[in-house]
Amino acid sequence: MNGAIQSLLRRKSLPEQNVIVAKFAANMSLQTLRQKTNCTGATQGTHSAGMIKEDTKPHILVVEDARDIREPLARYLREQGYRATTAADAVAARKVMKGSAIDLVVLDIMMPGEDGLSLCRYIRETSQIPVILLTARGEEVDRIIGLEMGADDYIPKPFSPRELIARVAAVLRRTHALPPRQKPPTAERIRFGDWMLDTGQRELIGTDGIAMPLSSGEFRLLTALLERPKIALTRNQLLDLTKGRDADLFDRSIDNHVSRLRKKIEPDPKNPRYIKTVWGGGYIFAMDPEVQ
Repeated sequence: MNGAIQSLLRRKSLPEQNVIVAKFAANMSLQTLRQKTNCTGATQGTHSAGMIKEDTKPHILVVEDARDIREPLARYLREQGYRATTAADAVAARKVMKGSAIDLVVLDIMMPGEDGLSLCRYIRETSQIPVILLTARGEEVDRIIGLEMGADDYIPKPFSPRELIARVAAVLRRTHALPPRQKPPTAERIRFGDWMLDTGQRELIGTDGIAMPLSSGEFRLLTALLERPKIALTRNQLLDLTKGRDADLFDRSIDNHVSRLRKKIEPDPKNPRYIKTVWGGGYIFAMDPEVQ
């Protein structure tokens, strides 16, 4: 984005900034289209033969109520090699997700009707589709709430379209490298050994019926392990599965959370029965839990 545009943005309110960024992205799209048109002709046949099939491209759903942001952003995604579908609200987004295979959702938080955080929660409870949140505010509380709802990343407005594309690519790479869930994400109760995890109430209950308190980090870590039993997970994978890179988990704190979990659930924490250490760095949930 050139200096004149950046200078103009500093003198405008946030809604006006969003419009300027959207128009800037649309102008970029038009310039790219003109360049492509000038380069066609003799090479058109070769270019067509080498094109990637449309249905093999990652499918991105853009959920944004502002049309002047939604449509230019979708065009820009298509120019960068993605399929893009748009939705103006949560109702339209749910219809798209029911009828199409979506690889990633770019989701605005501030929307009329059902807001983006509510839709993000629904997506995380019913699927493994990654979500990138668009937020009009860069406050820490907004980022943390979104990440705790299950978002994979966030980007504050106004944003550069190029930065969003980079984040989309990074999230897709990261999520495709993760082991798939073995247990349904909507399971309310997961029993293992002498314990039952109530995911709805976020409680760990023993055979005596007494709930064992868990921190939010411990709950997310235990859930990630239970959903992928007998699969070795590295620390980096556990960080991604718990959304810890931007929340309250980081690197060696995975070890600290595992240590605290073992003290709470293992009969002998020094010789764990449930959460075992994998040589080379990582952990594995060593038994098959029972979903109820």
